[in-house]
Amino acid sequence: MGPIPNLLDYLSDAIDILLVTYLIYKLIMVLRGTRAIQLFKGIIVIVATWLLSTYFELRTLQWLMSQALNIGVLAILIIFQPELRRALEQLGRGKLFSRSNQAEEQVAVQVVGDIVKSVQYMAKRRIGALIVVEKETGLSDYVETGIAINGKVSSELLINIFIPNTPLHDGAVIVRQDLIMAAGCYLPLSENPMINKELGTRHRAGIGMSEVSDALSIIVSEETGQVSVAKNSELSRDLSEDQLREFLMLELQPPPKTNGSIWQRRGKKNG
Repeated sequence: MGPIPNLLDYLSDAIDILLVTYLIYKLIMVLRGTRAIQLFKGIIVIVATWLLSTYFELRTLQWLMSQALNIGVLAILIIFQPELRRALEQLGRGKLFSRSNQAEEQVAVQVVGDIVKSVQYMAKRRIGALIVVEKETGLSDYVETGIAINGKVSSELLINIFIPNTPLHDGAVIVRQDLIMAAGCYLPLSENPMINKELGTRHRAGIGMSEVSDALSIIVSEETGQVSVAKNSELSRDLSEDQLREFLMLELQPPPKTNGSIWQRRGKKNG
């Protein structure tokens, strides 16, 4: 075969690999933050174990892993039917592909604006609040501990959730993209002995969430009205309105000249 067919073959293989890689990446992005991503990790472990057992000729282990893969396909279809349906719906609506940077930035501005507005309202009236903004690490396990909302982020809705003596004012609100996923969620409390003793459960929960994920926790103190943000196990206290807005925009807006989602990158600076 001449050099031209060989070149075409290589080009075809390269395109094939790139397309498959891209589809797998988009599938992971769709499943991110759901129970299915944990299953995906488990499948990778099983496949890796099967490959190793095949290479080292461990017949019994190889047979067990083969059976696990065969049963796993059926289990995926049954257990994760809602997630698979959601992925197919997004594919059908053409939403499997990222929005433009301009659209992402508009979402960031709107979400940050509503969060800051609601936080300032509650801070002035000393209404305690805990708002968690999801980033790369999926928080579905914590969403399931609360009451499902699935509503667009708005300052009015956030304020109403945290009004004292209402059913949802205790616990945390979890925000994913421009949606309030749930309210009244239970978060892990930080056990760091270095935390200031004057900080209460709300602050410890916010710090605890920042210890187990890359989420941002925005806390309004019921006692002082101070606004704090927890990120990467660190707490920035007594933030002004401008400081809070600048901090959230820095963390959530898309990086320049990329198509990456604002919810799929880590912040470049610590609070």
